[in-house]
Amino acid sequence: MTPMVDLGFLLIAFFVMTTQMSQPSVVNLNMPKEGPGSKLADSDALTVLLGADNKLYYYHGDWKKASDAVQIVETNFLEMTGLGKIIREKQKMLDVVNKKEKRDGLMLLIKPGAEASYQNVIDALDEALINAVKKYAILKMEPEESEWMKTHRQ
Repeated sequence: MTPMVDLGFLLIAFFVMTTQMSQPSVVNLNMPKEGPGSKLADSDALTVLLGADNKLYYYHGDWKKASDAVQIVETNFLEMTGLGKIIREKQKMLDVVNKKEKRDGLMLLIKPGAEASYQNVIDALDEALINAVKKYAILKMEPEESEWMKTHRQ
């Protein structure tokens, strides 16, 4: 009995040492080419502003037009009513409006503020991956956006 137990432990030790439990995985990082940026159609852009205390705002298109029309809306990270729903609605709209790229034309601009948590940035990226957003970027907030976030902090 003792030799059989010893053999069992030797086999267990052998398999533990020689097997690989999981492969490390990485996320591909696509960097833009050097040079002047390309134009982005207002209909293709969805900007998400991340603030303190899990505050999340979004607007479509250009900041100036959205702020003038008071179309900057607060949302959350809930799957059915939050950011995921907004992304899916934008994709459906682009399927109709953008004849060339359809939903792949969506450009999700994620702009974390100085007070935003790392978890909020990861949650926004997760929503992009869950909803199969092909083009997204993490950008620095413009000064006007930062000022707006400070005035709307509660």
